[in-house]
Amino acid sequence: MLLKITFLGTAGTVPSIERNPSSILVQREGVRILFDCGEGTQRQMMKTKTGFRISSVFITHLHTDHFIGSFGLLETMSLNGREEPITFYAPNANFLRNLFKMFGYEHLGFPVRVIELKDGDVVDFGEFRVVAFETDHIVKSLGYALIEKDRRGKFDRKKAEELGIPPGPLYAKLASGESIVWNGEVITPDMVLGEARRGRKIVYTGDTRPCERTIRIAKNADVLIHDASFTSDLQEWAEETKHSTAKEAAEIARLAGVRQLILTHISARYSKDSKPLLDDTRATFKNVIVAEDFMSLEVEFKD
Repeated sequence: MLLKITFLGTAGTVPSIERNPSSILVQREGVRILFDCGEGTQRQMMKTKTGFRISSVFITHLHTDHFIGSFGLLETMSLNGREEPITFYAPNANFLRNLFKMFGYEHLGFPVRVIELKDGDVVDFGEFRVVAFETDHIVKSLGYALIEKDRRGKFDRKKAEELGIPPGPLYAKLASGESIVWNGEVITPDMVLGEARRGRKIVYTGDTRPCERTIRIAKNADVLIHDASFTSDLQEWAEETKHSTAKEAAEIARLAGVRQLILTHISARYSKDSKPLLDDTRATFKNVIVAEDFMSLEVEFKD
């Protein structure tokens, strides 16, 4: 099952030639959602050929570099004849809802919904959910964790043989979660399958200081996408502006036991050379990437 992350914008507060403001597209099979929507996001989507069939947009906070691209995106969708509704999730949703009303977005030709989320709220997409968690920025802010449902356990051939079931189509039915009848007895999948396997997890913090809530929600995540605006020599500035250094992001990844850390919200001072950010993490956490605009990766199952 496809789970793909595409970085549309990876800049800090000020964009650069190399980096657009914050936006991340995640595709899980046929479902596409955006996390943040900075200025020019719709153009980034054109360049990456992701299409505009986005069902939901999760805004981490209402600083313009994280949501102002919503206006252009909605206009582009309208001009392309969109009819399906789109839902925006955000803290302080009334503010965003009122802006959309002021711009006349009640008459785009498709419904635009705005729903407020708070720490612990869950949006259910069926095979996965998005969990909002409180972060620590200078305005009300949320991070988001995309968490898949657990998968069925692996088929245990030995258990099937012990029940006298011959190899063949019946194995396939049981492995797919279907019960069968054998020798007059109902055989349920749990009789021949191992323990359920954990689904994949992606966590995106948005702008934040390091916080315990991130560690808890990101526990054993496959991918943690964390604010890493500065290197440690700008620690005081990171604290004052309520951002994180790369080293602090690495410490969060280490404590949470994640598989991979991706650094984003990169200050313009590192746009041409992000190596100082990587150097800042090396002693703390090894599997680190600095996000680049248009970078994409598929998240594989661990087992």
